[in-house]
Amino acid sequence: MDNLPAIAAPDRTAEIRALARRYRRANGPVMSLVNRLGGRVEDRLAALPEGLRGQIGAATERALMAAHGLAGAGDRMPDLGRRGPVAAAMLTGAVGGAGGIATSVAELPVTITVILHAIRRAAREAGYDPDDPAIRAECLRVFSAGGPLAADDGINTSFLSARMTVTGPALAQLVRGVAPRLAAALGQKLAAQAVPVMGAVAGAALNAAFLSYYREMAEIRFALLRLAEQHGAEPILAAFAEAATPPKVTRL
Repeated sequence: MDNLPAIAAPDRTAEIRALARRYRRANGPVMSLVNRLGGRVEDRLAALPEGLRGQIGAATERALMAAHGLAGAGDRMPDLGRRGPVAAAMLTGAVGGAGGIATSVAELPVTITVILHAIRRAAREAGYDPDDPAIRAECLRVFSAGGPLAADDGINTSFLSARMTVTGPALAQLVRGVAPRLAAALGQKLAAQAVPVMGAVAGAALNAAFLSYYREMAEIRFALLRLAEQHGAEPILAAFAEAATPPKVTRL
């Protein structure tokens, strides 16, 4: 980090390092949870009917558009603290998983809305207005971080150099771009919920994990955005990329 004069303040360097540590840790506990639930999620996903796998993508796109319009309504609900959204996600996951695949697919819009509400709260806590059209778009882009059940490009920091207001046709295009990555992650979740009753346990646990993961990605994302506005996108991206890259292990 000594080669970062544009953000020479030690507290900024420490903040970026802390964000990078959070980013590296984000997948670990979730993967442990999936392993405890048993079986290879990828194999379960491949076992789903091909037609259903196609439906997941379309359902995810519709759910994202609906959630984008509805998530703000949650801001008028009582503040249940940090654990409230997790409890809501667990409830929807349990209800969805109780009936196997059919109810799990029907549960998708509710789950996405609950997660998006948590993402919006992360934006507000970072000092942004989640009803600002540009920030609403950034909240949707958090979902392009992929999912906790697979390796991905995580924070997807391209937003730092090209933040813009997205409405109308551009919003639909954004959703079409985000939906495939989210659908891939949710498809894995649905595969783990495929067995009725046992799927309720998996649905509750995985929904909590998904919410925690995307909330973590949102908090990191908006913290980086704030730093980029203060110090410039290029040095912030360079510092974060360096800090987030695992150190190489040298064999003796």
